[in-house]
Amino acid sequence: KAMCSGKLQTGLLVAGYFVYLLVGAAVFQALERTAEKQEKIAAAQMKEAFLQNFTHLTVAEMEQFMKNLTEAIQNGVYPVGNESQLEDSNWDFSNSFFFAGTVVSTIGYGTLRPKTAGGQIFCVFFALFGIPLNIVFLHRVGKMLSLLCKKLGKYLYEKGMRKKKIKFLTLLFFLATGILVFLCLPSLFFQMTEGWSYSEGIYFAFITLSTIGFGDYVVGKQPGRNYFSYYRTLVAIWILFGLAWIALLFNL
Repeated sequence: KAMCSGKLQTGLLVAGYFVYLLVGAAVFQALERTAEKQEKIAAAQMKEAFLQNFTHLTVAEMEQFMKNLTEAIQNGVYPVGNESQLEDSNWDFSNSFFFAGTVVSTIGYGTLRPKTAGGQIFCVFFALFGIPLNIVFLHRVGKMLSLLCKKLGKYLYEKGMRKKKIKFLTLLFFLATGILVFLCLPSLFFQMTEGWSYSEGIYFAFITLSTIGFGDYVVGKQPGRNYFSYYRTLVAIWILFGLAWIALLFNL
């Protein structure tokens, strides 16, 4: 019976966690999307004006243009190419979901961030409740992983192995499989999808899973690259399980 209620609790926790992220993503999207669209239109107009007058601009006007351009880029608006840029929102659902995940996991790349007053205030409350929820969630996933660990240990014990040796072996097993599954293989995947070098992939994976999150490398962000539709959602799931693996490692 205890096992059954444990499973139910786990199920409810996982469902609650994802619902929390999905609702958060929807709210961020609703609050930020319009403001971003206006920003993009403004950037496109600024570029248009520049292209019409650039032959006789004063130094001061040129400086001002550079300043505006830098600001637009820092805000995630790249006035490059044609109008189609206006259609691709940084706050589409998959990006918003990814953002919500980086908030509660405290990675915080800083490449996507709320700019409206509503979005910023919502972000504070979303993180306040989301971060503890994330910790509970990771703890639960870690517990499930450590049950696997115990099963492995029990199997080895029945085969007549000493307890100290078992402890060492299970730790080694978890370390090795984790490094393979969460660092080596994803880096190959990033190498192919993002066009990074393998070492950049390893660096990105480590900076992300350690929740340092500098934001110098972020997935799915390069203008002009074609990503498949659920790419960032897949990466978000990799992050969740990677964080659970790291939490488990510290436990072990």
